Amino acid sequence: MAKGPTPGHGPLTGVRVVELAGIGPGPFAAMLLADLGADVVRVDRPGGAGLGIDPAHDLTNRNKRSVVLDLKSDEGPARVLDLVERADILVEGYRPGVAERLGVGPDACLARNPQLVYGRMTGWGQDGPLADRAGHDIAYIALTGTLSMIGRPDEPPTVPANLVGDYAGGSLYLVVGVLAALQHARAHGEGQVVDAAIVDGAAHLATMIHGMLAAGSWQDRRGANLLDGGCPFYGTYATSDGGHMAVGPLEGRFYAEFARLLGIADAFPDRWDLARWDELRATVTERFLTRTRAEWTEVFAGTDACVAPVLSLGEAPHHPHLAARSTFVEHGGRTQPAPAPRFSATPVSVRTGPALPGADTEAVAADWDVPGLRPTPRD
Repeated sequence: MAKGPTPGHGPLTGVRVVELAGIGPGPFAAMLLADLGADVVRVDRPGGAGLGIDPAHDLTNRNKRSVVLDLKSDEGPARVLDLVERADILVEGYRPGVAERLGVGPDACLARNPQLVYGRMTGWGQDGPLADRAGHDIAYIALTGTLSMIGRPDEPPTVPANLVGDYAGGSLYLVVGVLAALQHARAHGEGQVVDAAIVDGAAHLATMIHGMLAAGSWQDRRGANLLDGGCPFYGTYATSDGGHMAVGPLEGRFYAEFARLLGIADAFPDRWDLARWDELRATVTERFLTRTRAEWTEVFAGTDACVAPVLSLGEAPHHPHLAARSTFVEHGGRTQPAPAPRFSATPVSVRTGPALPGADTEAVAADWDVPGLRPTPRD
C-alpha cells in the first residue's frame, strides 16, 4: 500500500539556507533549494541588488524569506554570522575575496558553524588568472568552447540566452555541490567550501561532445555535426506563416515516419549520404514552407516522428501536454515554471511569491532565534 505524502514542503524541509543577495545564478540556485523545501533566508542589501527589477516580479525569489542587512555596517556581518550559526548552507556570489573583506568569508562562517556548507558561485572560480575579473555568461561559455558549437557555420555563434552558462553550468552545479557537501557534513560533522565556477560547469556539460571529438565522430566546427544543426533531420524549419517546427528523428524508424508524413519517403533512400545532405535539407525546407505551423503540428500529432512546434514563452504554458502536467503554474497572478523535478513522497510547490526585501525580518528573527535581527528601538 502506497504511503501518503510526508508532511512538509519538499525533500529539503528542515534544511536552512542563508543566501547573500546577488544576481543571476546564485539567486536561481537558492530558489531551487527553496522550491525543494529548504527554508531560504535571503540577506538583501539596502537599496536592492542593482538590476532594477521590481522585487515583486523577481520570480527567482519565490519560496524564500528576506531580511535586510548592511554588510558594510558594524552590525551587519555579526547578524549574518548569527544566521550562519543556525544554518546548514550559505550561498554567495561575490568576486573572490569580497566576502572575506566583509567579514562573512568561509573562515569566519566555519569558525562559527563547523558543519556549514559554504557555497561560492562565480563565473571564473576562486582561483586562476581571471578569477578577479568581471564577466557574464557569454564570456564564460565562450572560453570553454561551448559557445563555438552553437549556431550556423556561416554566421557568428548564436547567443543561447544566459541559460547554458549561468543556470546550467552555474546554478545547477552549485546545487549539486552543496547538497553533496551537506550529505558529507551530516555523515561526518565536517563542513566545507564548494567552489562552483560557471566555466567548470559549462565545460563539464560538453563531456559527451569531447568524447565524440576524441573518437573522431565530432568535427570541431559549428554546424557540421549530428546534434548541432549540421544534420538535415535534426534542426528547425520555417513554416508558411513564419512559425517554426523542430525536427529530430535520429533513429531509423522515427525518420521513416517523419519522411512519410512530410511526403519525401522515396526521395532520399540513404539519409546518411552526407554528400546529399544539402539537397535533403533544401527539400525539407521547401516542404515545411507549404503549410502553417498549426497544420504541420496536426500532421505530426500522435506520431513518433519526433517533430514539435517551436512555441514562444507565452504559448508554452497552454500546450496540452504541459498543461496536463502543470509544468507551468499560476501563483499570485503570475504564470511561471513549476518547481522541478517531482517527488512521490515529498511533493513540492510554489508556496509564496517573491520575497520582498526585509518583509520577513520579524518572522525569521523568531523562527531562527536571532533576536538581533530586530531593529533597535529608538528613544
